[in-house]
Amino acid sequence: MPAPTALRRLPPLLLALCLAACDQAPRFTQAEPGEALSAGAATVRQVGRNAFSMPSGNLSPTRRLDFSVGNSFFRNPWVIAPSSTTARDGLGPLFNTNACQNCHIKDGRGHPPGPDADNAVSMLVRLSIKPLATAEHAALVKRLGVVPEPVYGGQLQDVAVPGVAPEGKVRMDYEYLPIAFADGTRAQLRRPTLRITQLGYGPLHPQVEMSARIAPPMIGLGLLEAIPEDAILANADPQDRDGDGIRGRPNRVWDDARGETVIGRFGWKAGQPSLNQQNIHAFAADMGLTTSALRHDDCTPAQTDCLAAIDGGDPEVSDHILAQMLFYTRNLGVPARRQVEAPAVLRGKALFHQAGCQRCHVPAFTTAADAAEPELAGQLIRPYTDLLLHDMGEGLADQRGEFEASGREWRTPPLWGIGLTAAVNGHTQFLHDGRARNLLEAILWHGGEAESAKQSVLTFDAEQRDALLAFLNSL
Repeated sequence: MPAPTALRRLPPLLLALCLAACDQAPRFTQAEPGEALSAGAATVRQVGRNAFSMPSGNLSPTRRLDFSVGNSFFRNPWVIAPSSTTARDGLGPLFNTNACQNCHIKDGRGHPPGPDADNAVSMLVRLSIKPLATAEHAALVKRLGVVPEPVYGGQLQDVAVPGVAPEGKVRMDYEYLPIAFADGTRAQLRRPTLRITQLGYGPLHPQVEMSARIAPPMIGLGLLEAIPEDAILANADPQDRDGDGIRGRPNRVWDDARGETVIGRFGWKAGQPSLNQQNIHAFAADMGLTTSALRHDDCTPAQTDCLAAIDGGDPEVSDHILAQMLFYTRNLGVPARRQVEAPAVLRGKALFHQAGCQRCHVPAFTTAADAAEPELAGQLIRPYTDLLLHDMGEGLADQRGEFEASGREWRTPPLWGIGLTAAVNGHTQFLHDGRARNLLEAILWHGGEAESAKQSVLTFDAEQRDALLAFLNSL
């Protein structure tokens, strides 16, 4: 039935909301103005293999040169010291990979290791033990968010320089769990079990906590950093005062530069407060590279061969290179959405809202006027995240806390660009450990605060499921 004349005169978004009030099922008859521009003026028009590797669309030619310099340090491998390549030596002694691009493949998403892989490469394993009620452990939790495993530290490194023992090999085993939709359609979820073999320094602590983490996409990170803190906190509701079952809350983490606790934004559990700190810790843990902010290699006292290895100078990553990397990681552009006016996409958007997915995957924010880079300031962006922690249920729990995040909590990952994962990375493996082999499986793993949304999706028929996926793949 056509909308009444009075309603047809309303702007499209208001019309959708008015119609939603009639039957509690949102409808979208057309795209919102500018909806395809996921990153505002910083949006890029790129699809295919390089969709995640472009500079912000509003960077000037001069600033694009700075972006290219940062890209070279992100893409090219670091080497073992001593080397004639003094600007890029010092790799290790323990590390996971020799270049950032190896984990964030084409600036995109990593994946779990295959059964015959030599190393995990684009999947990390975080390690810790449960903290004791001691001042020493309390200080570690305040500064690092965890108590590292005593021998292997906070992250397993499965590669090492000659003369140093790799810490171990990462393996993933799977069991398969059936699940059915209301219409009788059946799906199968795979549940991973993480194994560490060939341990280089003896057994792990008997109370070790392990968490597998695939490398997330790099797009739009500077824009996420530019979201005002009060805008993030406006979506927090840890006491569920509105009764919708969603209890998002920020993680509170240590800021090394400021020397105080602030809200976290980056990482699977929002364990890092800023992009610069994220980069510094990735250099240290992933590649064994020191910076002026973190001057020690990732060796524990028990790893004497690691401690005795030759370094690449103090620091191994100069402040200049670190600054270029920060500029690069802040300005990786977000691709524009595709087919935003397609009927199936609009139908899928309505179903996304009907299921309540937007309560955590918040569609839009406006970045701060005083963002770190002028190109990132004052942009209406559509990342589909709230950057808050949510209890995702026992099925996704890693049972490993991180600062204030519990073992069942994860930060809502941004959805922008998710429909280009296959084009960029050649796979569709999602969630923190890559267990989901497609977007539908990722939805079906949701639990906890997202249980009602999952149950809603389980009632969708084939046409509705296709429409929901059409919307997600348009992002």
